[in-house]
Amino acid sequence: MQKIQILFPDPLMDVLRKLARIEDRPVSEIVRRAVDRDIEQRAGLLKRQGESKFPTFDGGKVLVSAAKMKSVIHGDES
Repeated sequence: MQKIQILFPDPLMDVLRKLARIEDRPVSEIVRRAVDRDIEQRAGLLKRQGESKFPTFDGGKVLVSAAKMKSVIHGDES
């Protein structure tokens, strides 16, 4: 486990401390659980990180070579 320092506004810190007293847990555990829940909700973002930003599709294999494409388009070749 690694230690970090996070600064919270006083009103938020007051709420965290009150929750910690009610649940009889350290503030750090409440913060970790909240971060865990947030990461779970954003799991889709992490999975899509490496994906293309543009929609793609598989059009199948190439049926006509680039060299023959012009003649096929213009009907010169059947």
